[in-house]
Amino acid sequence: MPNKLKPSERLKIPRQAPIEQDANARRHNFEEVSFGFDENLVAQEMLRCIDCKQPLCVDGCPVRIDIPGFIKLIVEKDYIGAVKKIKEKNYLPAITGRVCPQETQCEAVCPIGKKHLPVAIGKLERFVADYERLHGASDGFPVLEKREKKVAVVGSGPAGLTCAAELAKLGYDITIFEALHAAGGVLRYGIPEFRLPKSILDVEIENVKKLGVDIITNFIVGRTATVDELMDDFGFDAVFLGTGAGTPTFLGIPGENFPGVFSASEFLTRVNFMNGYQFPEYDTPVKIGKKIAVIGGGNTAMDAVRTAKRLGTEKAYLVYRRSRGEMPAREEEVHHAEEEGIEFHMLTNPVRIIAGEISVGDGSSSAGKWVEAMECVKMKLGEPDASGRRRPVEIPGSSFIMDVDTVILAIGQRPNPILQATTPGLGMSKRGTVVVDENCQTSRPGVFAGGDLSRGGATVILAMEDGQKAAAAINEYLEVQKSQIK
Repeated sequence: MPNKLKPSERLKIPRQAPIEQDANARRHNFEEVSFGFDENLVAQEMLRCIDCKQPLCVDGCPVRIDIPGFIKLIVEKDYIGAVKKIKEKNYLPAITGRVCPQETQCEAVCPIGKKHLPVAIGKLERFVADYERLHGASDGFPVLEKREKKVAVVGSGPAGLTCAAELAKLGYDITIFEALHAAGGVLRYGIPEFRLPKSILDVEIENVKKLGVDIITNFIVGRTATVDELMDDFGFDAVFLGTGAGTPTFLGIPGENFPGVFSASEFLTRVNFMNGYQFPEYDTPVKIGKKIAVIGGGNTAMDAVRTAKRLGTEKAYLVYRRSRGEMPAREEEVHHAEEEGIEFHMLTNPVRIIAGEISVGDGSSSAGKWVEAMECVKMKLGEPDASGRRRPVEIPGSSFIMDVDTVILAIGQRPNPILQATTPGLGMSKRGTVVVDENCQTSRPGVFAGGDLSRGGATVILAMEDGQKAAAAINEYLEVQKSQIK
C-alpha cells in the first residue's frame, strides 16, 4: 500500500537505529557488529522518505540506483521486487548495504537531512538484500540472448564483479581471472569479518556466477598469461583490468623494517584471507604485541585497529596526523571503534620506530630486534592542501615516545606493477596507476581498466561505478567492432 502520511508527518518520525552487538561483547569476537534493521524498523524508516519530485539521492549514488523506486516497493512490502530494482544498477546490494559510505553520497543529499537525519538508505538496501538471501528468493536476472563475443575480466574485486555481471546480463561470455585461490579481491582479504561476513560475500559471488560468469582462480595475469595472450591466444575480444591496489606504501622513516612492523594489507590479509583470527583451528597465527599502534585515518586503518583489538591486544591506538574532522574513515566505523575502546591520538605523526633486543627463553637476548617504542611529534593544522584538507604542520619541540610493541601502517596502497610491466603500450601515471579516459578505456584498444587500479585507493562503490561504466564502454566497443566486420 502507498505511503499515505503527509510529508510533515513523515518528518516527525525519527531515523531508526540499527540493531548492533554490545560493544563490550563484540570487541572479543569477529561476528558482525551491526545486524541492520528488522522488519519493524524498516516499517518505520521507509515512511520517512518524502518521495521527492527530483530525487537527489539518485544523483548522489555513483551507480545511480533508483532509490525512490526500491523504497516504494518496500512500502508495498514487496521486498523481492525492491532488491530486483536495486540489482538493475547494483548486483552486489548485500555488500554495498554494509560497506558503502552512504553518508557522503546518497544520504548526504537527502533533503530531509537539511533539518533532520537523512533516510537510512543503506540500511534499507541491506535489509532487502538479506531478505532475498534468507528466504532463498534469488532467481538470477534475465540475461539477453547470448552473444558470440567473449570478455576477460582480470580481478574479482568490486570493479571486476560489477563489470562481469553487467556484461553477462547483456549476453556476453565472461571469464574472471583471479590471482588468489578465492574470489572477492579486497572484499575478501581487506574487509574484516565483523564488517562483511565472508558467507555474505560468497552468496553475492554465487549470484554473479548464476549469470553465466566463469571464475578461474590461481591465475596471475602477467605471469600465467599476459593481456596480449588473453586476446591473441585465448581469443578474448576485450579485457577489463580490475586488479586493485594491494601494494602498501610506507612512511620512509627509520625503523620501518624492524620485526613487529606490518603493512595493513599484510596484516588484514593474514587475518581475513588466511583465517588468522581462527587460530589454532586454522594454522595461520598472527603475532602481535600488547600495545599496537595503527598509523592512518582511513577505513583500512579502522579495520586494522579494530581487528587488533579483537585479537587480544591490551592497548590499541589509532595514530593520525590530522584531526578527527579530516579523517576519511566512515563516521560509523569511527564511532564503533570508540565504543570498542580504541584510543585515538590525533594530530600525531610518527618520525621513528625504535626496537630493542628480542628476549629468548633463558633470559638472554638474541641478535634480532623487535619494536619496543615509536617516536612521534605533535602536529597542528595549516592551510588546505590539494585534497582540500588542512595540511598538518609539525610543532617544534613536541617530540615524545609512545610505548608500543607492534606498528601497523595504513597510509595508502598502490597497484602491483606486474600487470603493467607485462602489457606493452599500457599508459601509466607517476603513481603506478593505469591511465584511463572517462569511459575507462586505456591506451590499448580493447583494454579497459577501473577501480583502485586506475584511481589508486578508493571506495568499493566507486570501483563498482567504474565496473559499470567500463561494461557499457566495452559493449559499445564490441558493437562497433561487429559493425565494422559486417
